[in-house]
Amino acid sequence: MSNNTIVIVAGEASGDILGAGLMRALLKQQPGLNFEGIGGPQMMALGFTSLVPIERLSVMGLVEVLGRLPELLLLRRRLIKRYILQPPLAMIGIDAPDFNLALETQLKAHNIPTVHYVSPSVWAWREERVFTVGKACHRVLALLPFELPYYQRHQIPATFVGHPLADVIPGNLTQQQAKKELQLNDHQVLAILPGSRAMEVKQLGEDFLAAASLLQTKNPQLQLVLAAANWQRKKQLDTLLRAYPDLEVTLAVGQSHSVLAAADAVLVASGTAALEALLFEKPMLVCYRLSPISYSLFRRKLKVPFVSLPNLLAGQKVVEELLQEQVQPQPIAKHLTQLLFDPLVAQKQRGQLANIHQQLSCGADIAAAQAVIEVIAEQGAGVSQRHRI
Repeated sequence: MSNNTIVIVAGEASGDILGAGLMRALLKQQPGLNFEGIGGPQMMALGFTSLVPIERLSVMGLVEVLGRLPELLLLRRRLIKRYILQPPLAMIGIDAPDFNLALETQLKAHNIPTVHYVSPSVWAWREERVFTVGKACHRVLALLPFELPYYQRHQIPATFVGHPLADVIPGNLTQQQAKKELQLNDHQVLAILPGSRAMEVKQLGEDFLAAASLLQTKNPQLQLVLAAANWQRKKQLDTLLRAYPDLEVTLAVGQSHSVLAAADAVLVASGTAALEALLFEKPMLVCYRLSPISYSLFRRKLKVPFVSLPNLLAGQKVVEELLQEQVQPQPIAKHLTQLLFDPLVAQKQRGQLANIHQQLSCGADIAAAQAVIEVIAEQGAGVSQRHRI
């Protein structure tokens, strides 16, 4: 490893997006930097060396992770050993707190500057994790403005950088352009995004398709576009679609932004896709389901009345949320009918989402890169001179 290497460990597709933006911003200031760790295709396109596929960290739920625990623990031990023996310029953990915080803690103890990018949801449950975060890293980079007070209250260094997606969405992509790209006509479009993880599609996909079938039966001209995050999810969705041979649906792989841009309303799993729908300012219904045991454990600790980012950012219910047993075809179809066919309801939601979008647009990639550079400079006493930017 060269002595100008920055390690990044990203946990899933959204982390790959954040990591790529951060890399671009850092490379503008220091073109000779090298990057390695765990990342996805967007990071790798910029020269990132991923030691294992990013999918190995994409595990959802408190129970679901148990089957993968030995593999994850072994991987983390390998990374700790590698970077203690060959200290990098800095280590940045992007999301994946259950994996990254322990890794950051070990590296920080060996005087390696560490940054945690994307605050864990201390505002939703387990606020005591702020102390774990503070022990693990020299700086937290928060995407959401309401996260800072939780760290300030405990004197833990944190910086609000905004959300990188808010700076680039919707870009120049219009609804008409997106419809043309997806070979759609001028009739209304329902975008269906059941999640980027296998478990999300397993938990939500069948009910999403059943609801879509109800809507299209009642409104034959309604166009359905189903977004598959990658080819693995496409294969999974193809299997589910066999139960709906009469359903007219466009299945788009790796085109979530085009799918959202084309939409008049969105049915989406809670998570990054809901944030993207917000940034496209599309009326949406948010759904989520965990295994019963995982949800029971999660609910006991939950401290906020919402789970979706649009509502959390607004501090009130802007979009409808259906969770667990509420995720049923009939209620889904009912809520989507309002969003699609009641202009007043749709317009009100679009206006509220536009206000939130403005709050999040802060030049996040540049702000995050500057914070990383500051941390490296601040921790310079523990890093040899050749390691400094």
